[in-house]
Amino acid sequence: MKGLSKDRLWSVAVLLPSVVLIAVFVYGFIARSVYVSLTDWGNDPAQALALDPVIRFIGLANYQDLFTGFLQGRFRQELVSTVFFTAFFILGCLGLGLGLALILDRNPRGEGLWRTIFLFPMSLSFIVTGTIWRWMLQPGGGVNQAPTLFGAPPSTFPWLSSTEAIWKFDWNRLPLLTASVVAAVLIVVAVRALRAGDRRRTLVAALCAALLLGWALLVAPNLKLLPAPELHGFNLALIGIIIAAVWQMSGYTMALYLAGLRGIPEELREAAKVDGAGDLGMYRHVIFPLLAPISLSAMIVLGHISLKIFDLVYAMSGPDNINTSVPALNMYLTSFRQNQFALGAAIGTILLILVAFVIVPYLASQFRGEEGHA
Repeated sequence: MKGLSKDRLWSVAVLLPSVVLIAVFVYGFIARSVYVSLTDWGNDPAQALALDPVIRFIGLANYQDLFTGFLQGRFRQELVSTVFFTAFFILGCLGLGLGLALILDRNPRGEGLWRTIFLFPMSLSFIVTGTIWRWMLQPGGGVNQAPTLFGAPPSTFPWLSSTEAIWKFDWNRLPLLTASVVAAVLIVVAVRALRAGDRRRTLVAALCAALLLGWALLVAPNLKLLPAPELHGFNLALIGIIIAAVWQMSGYTMALYLAGLRGIPEELREAAKVDGAGDLGMYRHVIFPLLAPISLSAMIVLGHISLKIFDLVYAMSGPDNINTSVPALNMYLTSFRQNQFALGAAIGTILLILVAFVIVPYLASQFRGEEGHA
């Protein structure tokens, strides 16, 4: 018992400094930022940088201003841009990474060299990647001059300066769209729970989906976040940034998928061939289902990166290009250029909530899986 107590004391002594530092410099600062977002610090320029500023608690007024304020249209466009960027970034990384992994899994000649080449972009920082791709996407050179190699005229596409947007929607329809997406996710959860035989989860998910659909049909159409329509969509200037981000991170997904492919027992492949499965059938029914957990893990990591992307956008298009701006860049400008610390803290808190929506369910499922195996 004495030895056990001594071991526990040593464990506490070793872990305590890390726990205290994390509690103060991570969670303490998060709590401080959330509190600041509920004040008016910086709304009065005379008080922003005062030695003893007068700060008043104003509740959720900063958040209301971000989502419904007349002057915050840039932030709302940035949220929409982040959604599109995240979707195309994840799809591009997963698709290209899986394709490269499938090629390398066939043991081509010089596999080690190709694997190093594909992984090399991941070793670069986003600042370096952004600088390289900014040069390549110049309107009068780089990628736009590539068609001349085949005798065609050069392209004139303004990669980072385009003002054209597609897939536009009215911001006033955000409650309806959000409720519809959440209801669709709950329906998927209900179907999966039904197939797994979990009646309780099926009932809860189906009931919540029905309530959300009812609210979306009856209440959401009558909600007006803004007095006039405000259109937001996918800015084509983001295409160049998406290409650069996919170029850098697809090697990461390739490494994950290649490890997963090499970890599939050869007996399973042979059994599928014995059962008459061709290459397409083997990938569809054997290999791809086994790679699903890897895809989920990659989506979580990539989603986390895309939601808080800052340095790549800053390096490629600068801080003042509204067409390529993202919330993290706006948070920097609002906090440290305009000295509106409360509003900047509100943007940071929204980013934290978005990241939590991605990370927390994944961690919860992982913990439940570990408890089930234990």
